[in-house]
Amino acid sequence: MTPGSSSTRLAWLPYADRAEAERRLGSIPDRIDIDFYTADGPLPASIGEVNFYVIPYMKGAEQLDRAAEMTSLEVVQTLTAGVDNFKPVMPDGVVLCNAAGVHDASTAELAVALMLASGRHLDVFARDQAKGRWGFAFGTALADKRVLIIGYGRIGAAIERRLAGFEVASVTRVARRARADDQDRGEPRVHPISDLPDLLPNADVAVVIAPLTPQTEGLIGAAELAALPDGALLVNVARGRLVDTDALLAETSSGRIRAALDVTEPEPLPSDHPLWQVPDVLISPHVGGASTAFFPRADRLIAAQLARWAAGEELENVIR
Repeated sequence: MTPGSSSTRLAWLPYADRAEAERRLGSIPDRIDIDFYTADGPLPASIGEVNFYVIPYMKGAEQLDRAAEMTSLEVVQTLTAGVDNFKPVMPDGVVLCNAAGVHDASTAELAVALMLASGRHLDVFARDQAKGRWGFAFGTALADKRVLIIGYGRIGAAIERRLAGFEVASVTRVARRARADDQDRGEPRVHPISDLPDLLPNADVAVVIAPLTPQTEGLIGAAELAALPDGALLVNVARGRLVDTDALLAETSSGRIRAALDVTEPEPLPSDHPLWQVPDVLISPHVGGASTAFFPRADRLIAAQLARWAAGEELENVIR
């Protein structure tokens, strides 16, 4: 099915009203009618007529609980990069598009922030501030460190760009398959995941940003953590299930390596979980994409997808 047609179509957009939509998106394409709704409000009454449904940010597959009533639905556009929770509930014949690219800037920025905060003890200093305590601590700089990016896609590349000003010694890239770079005279610019055991011992900072798939679940286990050099930092801004929590707890509790985590398994991390108490573990509550950078990028994606759909063109970020 080719989304869109020459007739008037109906899109659901997560804005308060048309004035907000036009301010944020620009003009709405011809032949598209809009119903508006907020993330915390009820679905519009036009549930049987909607053709293009933009899922609000931070809302999940529960937004498709009434999918059986959406008998005219053609496209579901999420505002998240991960869509594994949507796939099982998608109606047959409906196109699913994710928001790849929307979270690159925010997530990459947080990854670097976690590296800096962990190395320079900003979490410790924040706790000391609340106590009025002046506690000196010598920090670990990003400068001269060997960084390994595990899962070199768009966000991995965005992380590398942001590291350029920190005088890191090197950046090594890992993805599912090797990708060559002619400038490297045939050497792999991106290593295949099979090279990971050989690369981990040379990583001062290992950043996990691979997608969660059956193949990557548990990718970083006891053996991989043990392969990291003493004093290394593991940063996870992907999904908690890529890292074995028990193995990570054991390695960080010993003080041998550090960790900075935006995601955990389980998630949310229970308040009594021992990982909270490990001195060299810094945890943020899965806020990689949650910054002001999200909104303009999400708006640009929605506007571009609506324009393609109205023109009968192929959509971007199609998952199925």
